[in-house]
Amino acid sequence: MFHAQLCSRLGREIICIDGKAERGTVLANGRNLDIVSAYSFNTGITLATEACPEKSNEIKAIPQLIDKLDFAGKTVTADAMSMQKDIIDRIRGKGADFLIELKANQPSLRYGVEDRLKEYKPLYSYTDGPELGHGRIETRTYNIYDGLEIIADKEKWGGNMTIIEYMAQTVRKTTAINTREKRLYVSSLPADTPSMGSIVRHHWSIESMHWGLDVNLLQDKVKRKSAKAARNLDTIQRIVYSVFSIWKGLRKKRSDKRKGVAELMRHVSMSFTRLMRFLCQK
Repeated sequence: MFHAQLCSRLGREIICIDGKAERGTVLANGRNLDIVSAYSFNTGITLATEACPEKSNEIKAIPQLIDKLDFAGKTVTADAMSMQKDIIDRIRGKGADFLIELKANQPSLRYGVEDRLKEYKPLYSYTDGPELGHGRIETRTYNIYDGLEIIADKEKWGGNMTIIEYMAQTVRKTTAINTREKRLYVSSLPADTPSMGSIVRHHWSIESMHWGLDVNLLQDKVKRKSAKAARNLDTIQRIVYSVFSIWKGLRKKRSDKRKGVAELMRHVSMSFTRLMRFLCQK
């Protein structure tokens, strides 16, 4: 109910899907437990999780995760691991759109698109930046193509797709080293969807959340003896992280909004009065 109330005033919801290795847990086969999660960019809440089967990977767990949730009218983002026919069909069947990175795990699609892009001009092209942050100056360019004449096997993927070509140029402030990066994405959203590049960037929010679990809550440093214990701890930590993220977003004081999650936790834990104010605020 609370999640629905938050979404009602935040526009179309973007749900990011990604996996995270629980490095504090080592299974009998010597591998770390992997947990796939669905994270709402709009609200900062982890909506559901699914543990990967012991002898498998994210490709088997993601369909089970999708089946748990209502995706109708929402946009699902994921990395290249999710570029599988079964996963695409399930997302379309749920009445949702998707935006997924395209890599060499689908070689005919990836290299076919990359070769044919040279023959076409983008329908839309725009640049963000330059922006200064995290010690670097970054300029991002997005080229948007209609895949109707570019993608050869559209029927396999359930219909036409839009192609997003992402190119970034980054300059490190300290070293002046200049680097370039190029990525390809496919989406069921129409090519004229506003701010397609923003959706690309929004997916990185789940990676930032995973980083926060490790850095702020020290998830990878906590040793667990079983997969069940790892899942229980993961669930509790995700709830804690979501609560503090939501509180940070709802606070009116600028000083509170500037605090990181770890700093907020330290601030609240300093006194019982602060804790009660945190729990009782509207």
